[in-house]
Amino acid sequence: MASRASSDVPVSEASARIPKLPGLGTSWYERGARYWAYRVRTAVLVLLVLAFYCYIALRLYLGVPRSDLPPTVRTAWDWTQVAASGVAVVWGWVKQRRDHCGKLLDPPTPQQMWQAKRGASGRAPGLARAGILPLLIAAPVLPAIAAWGVGWFVAMLTVREYPSEVGARRWVQEKTPRT
Repeated sequence: MASRASSDVPVSEASARIPKLPGLGTSWYERGARYWAYRVRTAVLVLLVLAFYCYIALRLYLGVPRSDLPPTVRTAWDWTQVAASGVAVVWGWVKQRRDHCGKLLDPPTPQQMWQAKRGASGRAPGLARAGILPLLIAAPVLPAIAAWGVGWFVAMLTVREYPSEVGARRWVQEKTPRT
């Protein structure tokens, strides 16, 4: 069942200006070809970054820590990694879906989305540099960490609509005079 702010509920012709959302512009309002092009572009870019990250994680895992193990222990460790990665994919998926459902209950307004985007982009370079050392230390468990990220991002990319869209749709409904 769709919420009142869902894209399934037709919105009357808005007299309020349609707000731009980060990554979607104003295409979220009509959900036409431009909207789906944005969504596909985002999915392709995120999946390319994930593929590269998984490749690096696998290369680091196959390096020194694993190669120093005796063959029988190495086999047991590899199967443990496979099991942990399987659990981590599911855990990442479930975590993202729960977060998504929570955000749908109280979706952000367009202004809150832009403020969050500005705040996150200011911290990103420092966090990226700070993440290098722990990445090298965590090399033995990187496949499971990468699997969690795959589950989380795939769940994020496969939602019907983002909380920002729901929040913007509610904002437009509040700003549109009722007839």
